[in-house]
Amino acid sequence: MNRFEVARATGVVEALDLLAEKPGSVLKAGGIDLLDHLKEHLLEPPRLVDVKDIAGLRTIRMEPGAPLRLGPLIPLAQVGAHPGIRTTHAALAQACAEAASPQLRNVATIGGNLLQRPRCWYYRLASYCCLKKGGDICFAIGGENRYHAIFTAGPCNAPHPSNAAVALLALEASLVFESRRGTRTVAAEQFFTIPDGDPQRENSRQTDELLTAIEVPAVPGQRSMYASVAERAGFDWPLVSTAVSLRVEGGIVRRARIVLGAVATVPRRAAAAERVVVGRPLDETVADAAAQAAVAEAQPLTENGYKVELLKTLLRRTLRSLA
Repeated sequence: MNRFEVARATGVVEALDLLAEKPGSVLKAGGIDLLDHLKEHLLEPPRLVDVKDIAGLRTIRMEPGAPLRLGPLIPLAQVGAHPGIRTTHAALAQACAEAASPQLRNVATIGGNLLQRPRCWYYRLASYCCLKKGGDICFAIGGENRYHAIFTAGPCNAPHPSNAAVALLALEASLVFESRRGTRTVAAEQFFTIPDGDPQRENSRQTDELLTAIEVPAVPGQRSMYASVAERAGFDWPLVSTAVSLRVEGGIVRRARIVLGAVATVPRRAAAAERVVVGRPLDETVADAAAQAAVAEAQPLTENGYKVELLKTLLRRTLRSLA
């Protein structure tokens, strides 16, 4: 771990100023993933800008008919236990309640969960100069790849690690960023980026930007659910996950968003599966057809073909639970 200074900000403007004063400085909230990066020398910043004391970034705003607005510093445990969120945006509450361990959920923030870096062991190990560290090879292709992506859209195969991101895409959330250049709002679906252009990035956040809010629309009649499968229930990243949001009228699906997690370099929208279910009753036959459509383009690596069947089963069960 390199030597660095810690500067504590009490407001958004102060945080942005502190960030700009020393090029290469990074933001710290809960610090769970950041600490790993510092210990592994994946980051060597001159300054950490601690934003956890900015009170305005810890609020939850829920008003009838209005979008849910979440501060990025809210701990995952608080989102998962919030009775209002559990009622109106169940998939998000479930995703946050399943992330990491109980101890970490009380410290780790929803913003940090969204912005965390991949857990790929080749990226995390200093002895491998992989694509995400400026190298020219993805070692997972011919190496240990049982936890890696089964859908690829570029040279890197590290699966996206965020639980919350999967649910937020299904719920059509937007992310609000502040910088000294102004405010930028981006749809969650457009925020996460595939590694074909720059394998060292997973999203479009700029280094001078601070995530200040997560906005999730209120959709009358919406049903949603998040589900995952992990090797250890108490603490583990998912092997596969899914979040589904539906609007059903008269027994017929009128609107659907299906997102897959831990199987691609970004949370993956399963548009083909959505087309299967819209306009039809969500019975066993339709759920099975949707699950088949969701994995039709999968190209598993040598050791992770099991994810295909695991994902099909998980999605089929999730859809039937929402029927």
